[in-house]
Amino acid sequence: MMKRVFAGLMLATCAVAIQAAPDPRKAPSPLPAPWQARTRELFKQVIETPSVEGRGQTQKVAKLLADQFRAAGIPESDIHIMPYDALPGDHTAALIVRWRSPKATKKPMLILGHMDVVEAKREDWKFDPFVFREQDGYFLGRGSSDMKNGDVATTMAAIKLMSEGFKPNRDIIFFYSGDEETRGVGATLGSTKWRNLTEAEFGLNADGGCMGFDEKFRNLGCAVSTAEKTFQTYFLTTRNPGGHSSRPRPDNAIYDLADALEKLRTHRFTPMLNPVSRAYFEQRAKQEGDNALGRNIRAWLADPNNGAAADAVEADPLEVGHTRTRCVATMLSGGHADNALPQSATATVNCRIMPGVEPKAVQAELQAMAGPKVEVKPDPNYIGESTPASPLRPDVFNAVTKAIRSLYGASTDVYPVMSTGASDGSFFRAKGIPVYDIDSSYGISPIDERAHGLDERVPVNAMYNDVVYWTMVYKSLAS
Repeated sequence: MMKRVFAGLMLATCAVAIQAAPDPRKAPSPLPAPWQARTRELFKQVIETPSVEGRGQTQKVAKLLADQFRAAGIPESDIHIMPYDALPGDHTAALIVRWRSPKATKKPMLILGHMDVVEAKREDWKFDPFVFREQDGYFLGRGSSDMKNGDVATTMAAIKLMSEGFKPNRDIIFFYSGDEETRGVGATLGSTKWRNLTEAEFGLNADGGCMGFDEKFRNLGCAVSTAEKTFQTYFLTTRNPGGHSSRPRPDNAIYDLADALEKLRTHRFTPMLNPVSRAYFEQRAKQEGDNALGRNIRAWLADPNNGAAADAVEADPLEVGHTRTRCVATMLSGGHADNALPQSATATVNCRIMPGVEPKAVQAELQAMAGPKVEVKPDPNYIGESTPASPLRPDVFNAVTKAIRSLYGASTDVYPVMSTGASDGSFFRAKGIPVYDIDSSYGISPIDERAHGLDERVPVNAMYNDVVYWTMVYKSLAS
């Protein structure tokens, strides 16, 4: 459900207070060569395992990762491959591994990721999406940025530390689900039924990159997602007695639905600020300086009821979805024959709802907007749950800041952001475990924004640096 996004890439057009830098892709990685080779080999194996919904390959990815932990000394009793069904016919699995502390003085922390990827068709790509490639400073293949890179980096970082004799002072639990891209059944089970295996003080999500550079290689900083919008789909349906197409009625199910969708196109939910989005926009205001967007952001921060300023912020293509709940039509169906008046028409409308707003409230607003001729119902197979923002833990932000700046410069900004998407983290937040999206993998905006798209890729040294980054994070938060 969540695209792998480089959170910092949202700032790609900012020119104020961002200094130019050399091409980061050409910088040598501090990861030692033997560990680069091990990382590359595991990455190749997981990329070439097509863990797509319905193919039954996700358990193979789970075994590949489990084998790494097993070889490093994690006992069999602490390695769990958990089979389950997601969508009908999708026999998938989650992997849960516990790296135990010999003498824990802190509560466990949870590392989150997912092993499934979005389908990719060979005829659409320039190359086979499930054949690993290294080319022009990139690793390429489906899942290279969403998010098998995070799975491999979090695993290899732990294996490296184990080989060096590092003893964490808290248990570190790894949870990799098998259906994040579809229904999130694995995360639901992980946060409830399997809670005895995943109970933790907080979670760190590798499904959300925080670093980014623009095409002039300017450092755009690291935006740590600490809150997510709620994912909810609604069906807007109109009904009509229909009849023969030679005798049109004054009312028509398709026209009635079209009228409602035109209202949806122009509808704007009330803008909202929360502590996370306020912190994000305070940083954005500094970066934009005194241009029009910067002035509009400051006007809205000064007066959250200033709807005109919020509308102007939301109108910027970089800020769509950050000021309010947004809903958009994504699919249509209607009618049953070309010579018959339609008896029904349905639009699928996907909403990303601000934290703290209940899906029922959005349904009611959509119903009022659409009018009495339209029935608005939520997707019965997935009812979203509003999740609280994670508190801005100093230990997490200090660990991220120290690691990021050691790799990408002391002036790199680290700041919170609200994700406009949704991930497995939302399921754990809903059940009381705060989650932070902190993966360090970077890309060059906009040329590397290819998650769920064609010719997906990640810079080679971003992959290797991510292993180094996670080792530093583990040591900061577990020692």
